[in-house]
Amino acid sequence: MTRRELRTQGEATLKALFGSDEQARGLAHLLTEPVYGGVWNRPGLGRADRMLCTIAALATVPRLTALRRHLAAGLDLGLAPEAIREILVQAALYAGFSVAEDTLALAADVFAERGLPFPPDPPEDVSLEELVRRGTELMGALHGERARLGYAAPDDPFTSALYPTAIQYGYGEIWFRPGLDRRQRALVAVAAFTALRLPEQVAKFGRSALNVGLSREEVVEAIVQTAPATGFPPALNALGALSAAFR
Repeated sequence: MTRRELRTQGEATLKALFGSDEQARGLAHLLTEPVYGGVWNRPGLGRADRMLCTIAALATVPRLTALRRHLAAGLDLGLAPEAIREILVQAALYAGFSVAEDTLALAADVFAERGLPFPPDPPEDVSLEELVRRGTELMGALHGERARLGYAAPDDPFTSALYPTAIQYGYGEIWFRPGLDRRQRALVAVAAFTALRLPEQVAKFGRSALNVGLSREEVVEAIVQTAPATGFPPALNALGALSAAFR
């Protein structure tokens, strides 16, 4: 494919996603060629999944101007408001719940502009003991023997000061909330950890994603999709860590 063909394809993709092929001033064709002509049209991951990964990456950093545009485009691609809320909530687990003050408020504005109500919070009627039980069970299903290694080792006196809470409210609460299935949550995790420049976690969740229905190609594409949003170096570092993990 020539640069002209990439550019034409990118302009068409920009228009399909955002209703316009207008670009940021000063970037010339760096958006229409490698980003919307190239990355967004790669095989191996559907467009709605690519949008999910992009939203997760932008919400993790966060980059609110770009996030607003992608939230609206996500609705147009068929992502439900409940799914978008859950992407933002899960991203906040990794980046810090303080980011949700901005990202969820932004989502509420985007929904209101479309005449959509903000989805109500799901019920939180599970006991702490049940959160531990099902969170531990999910960790084992996702990570296998790796669920008890590294910072997850239960006998580590330092990480055990915090990790039980992560099991309860990360695995036991957030991963059970309605709006996203396990496959989609694995995509959010891979994209968010890539954006946060945490290749070790990308490798861990990238391998675990295979246990909830993702293919190796889809995991790779989830990482690639973050590159235009949050940087090529973090994505390349994540791909390097994933390559070593898959070997």
